[in-house]
Amino acid sequence: MANISPYQGIIPAFCACYDDTGEISPARTQALARHLMVSGVNGLYVNGSTGECVYLSVGERMQVLESVMEAVGGKLPVIAHVACNNTRDSVRLAAHARTMGVTAIAAIPPIYFNLPDHAVVDYWNSISDAAPDTDFMIYNIPQCAGMALTVPLLREMLKNPRVKALKNSSESVQDIRAFKDAGGDKLMLLNGPDEQYVAGRMMGADGGIGSTYNIMPQLFLYAERCLQDGRVEDARRVQQDIYGIIQVMTSGHGHLIAFVKELLRRKGVYTGTVRAPLPNLSPEDKKLVDQCAALIAAAEKRVQA
Repeated sequence: MANISPYQGIIPAFCACYDDTGEISPARTQALARHLMVSGVNGLYVNGSTGECVYLSVGERMQVLESVMEAVGGKLPVIAHVACNNTRDSVRLAAHARTMGVTAIAAIPPIYFNLPDHAVVDYWNSISDAAPDTDFMIYNIPQCAGMALTVPLLREMLKNPRVKALKNSSESVQDIRAFKDAGGDKLMLLNGPDEQYVAGRMMGADGGIGSTYNIMPQLFLYAERCLQDGRVEDARRVQQDIYGIIQVMTSGHGHLIAFVKELLRRKGVYTGTVRAPLPNLSPEDKKLVDQCAALIAAAEKRVQA
């Protein structure tokens, strides 16, 4: 999958990596970045939802990005999510990401207040202006941000020539088709929900960004190869395996990201636990983690056969 756009293929949503006291660990951050790079993924998406961005300070997010860029900069595309819940801090992160030489910056809309579209446009364009020679990616995640991207809002944002990509995490694949039609050749589109990667690609997404890519990259890479080769039934089967694994991961006490981190730990990649108020794994979740690990191993064996 060489020589493809930085907005195609399998791009893990990078985890925040803490030391044993809960502080950002540069060493563990670099270790995870190198681990994912070796797995064959097509890029990294840093400081997004999976990176627990809303629970990190501006300084911590800079520290994470610096560590990732030191580990893989120039060897793998890096998209830095820079949105904070105020324009000033978002602009600081955008300017910092530009100095780091990232491929693109990304931003969700501002959360909590129900802002009109023109305020969201001003927010996103102010962030983009802070990195004037860097591509900009819109991140639509209405179930968390509290507002949904619309086609009229997207068309307004496309007046900014730096807007090159959209990560769409809404639950309907119909949105992917609508946004792709609105953006045409000007816009690359990344599927967000891991449980529907194949469906999103078939509706027009160019690739995907996801949390569980961290723990089962080979399954998503296989699904992508199947789609490229026209083996739709094989892609459907591995997507069904992925869906089943995610169902187990979301059935416990701990947050999905806590499951991701524990499964990484079992692979020898230490990222710490999740930061409160995200719920960590309970003792009862161990059986679910065991089940997930077994399901991933079995699915990986099937795609390698």
